[in-house]
Amino acid sequence: MKHSYKRPFDITLLVTSHIVLFPVWLLIWGLIPLMVWLGDRGPIFFRQERLGKNGEVIAILKFRTMVQNAEQLGPAWNVDGDPRVTWVGHILRRTALDEVPSLLNILKGDMSFVGPRALDTQEHKLLEREIPGFVCRLQVVPGLTGLAQVYDKFDIAEDKLRYDLEYIERMSLRLDVYLILVSIKNTILARWDQRKGKSDFPSDIQH
Repeated sequence: MKHSYKRPFDITLLVTSHIVLFPVWLLIWGLIPLMVWLGDRGPIFFRQERLGKNGEVIAILKFRTMVQNAEQLGPAWNVDGDPRVTWVGHILRRTALDEVPSLLNILKGDMSFVGPRALDTQEHKLLEREIPGFVCRLQVVPGLTGLAQVYDKFDIAEDKLRYDLEYIERMSLRLDVYLILVSIKNTILARWDQRKGKSDFPSDIQH
């Protein structure tokens, strides 16, 4: 099975990175919760149910980026220019550091470092009804980053599906490492949560 490498790779990367970069992780796990709490004295974490492999419902933890009780003011997923996003949330989204608590899902095996993005259950079911074959992206474990997360310029559902299916077809350790490195670069340069200025996917990254 071509994706048998993923679980050993995920655990090795998770443990090794926390050992080698322990001071950095200590800062991340300590400073971000403090920033979120100081922003409005609200909850630090946000819990959301999303769909994982084969449609299994998984609970995702993230650092909260929206105002308290945001789901009472709009859909569970954010939209472009969402006014519910806090000032701290904007920083976290541009760097994707709001996703750090999802590392616990990787430890549990609910997620991988690389794979299709796990969507909110309502959002995914809505897109399943609108887009034929959208359910096919649930063939593999979802990831923190992936082909669609990095290269989908306009966050269009049809494009997301195309990228996700391409990833499932071309999945390999080499491709995962490449996407992780690109994602780290986007975090350092705060290039997440925006849909312009991204280059085309390089076709030479094969199995």
